[in-house]
Amino acid sequence: MKIIVYFSVFASIFILGLFQESVQGRPLLTSLPRPRPDDAAAFARWLVSQSSWGVLNTISSDWGGAPFGNVVSFSDGLPDKGKGVPYFYLTALDPTASYAMKDQRSSFTISEYNIGTCGKKDPENPTCAKITLIGKLKLVEGSSKEDEFARTALFTKHPEMKTWPKSHNFQVFKLDIENIFMINWYGGPKPLTVEQYLNAKMNKFTFIADTTA
Repeated sequence: MKIIVYFSVFASIFILGLFQESVQGRPLLTSLPRPRPDDAAAFARWLVSQSSWGVLNTISSDWGGAPFGNVVSFSDGLPDKGKGVPYFYLTALDPTASYAMKDQRSSFTISEYNIGTCGKKDPENPTCAKITLIGKLKLVEGSSKEDEFARTALFTKHPEMKTWPKSHNFQVFKLDIENIFMINWYGGPKPLTVEQYLNAKMNKFTFIADTTA
């Protein structure tokens, strides 16, 4: 009986530790299996939902319109219940939000390498997936249902955000997706429309684990 109890406690601590580290962006564990690369919509949704940060690119107003990339945290929903639309918690004191308020054209890039499912592959290897969502970075209306949803999603995935200075006036932004560029295998980018991406089902029963990774 003691052995069973000790094992149960150890297993619980171990699993909790892995989950906590994965939420914080450390490449240890994903909570949904990796879809097959040929299922582009499911794969794209999986990659976005399992990631916690990426590079958000805006058009700079300081450097003659040069692209400006910034590492940012994001969430597309509660764990394993993402809706595919990335939300961000930004302040206009940072160039990214400031630029977006003048020119909404933006793109957001995520690498599979960051979630630890690429093994020993180089991040540039085509089989280590990468996705860029292209669209417009928009401010979410404060105190709206969408704002409430986004804050819950963001604060669940990134608890530290709750403690960020109120004097910095952080606000919720979202990327209104217009185009998608994804490579997750050889042969160039996968054909994938925004409609296909947003309508892909996100649950553990949808995915068939990819054994080629």
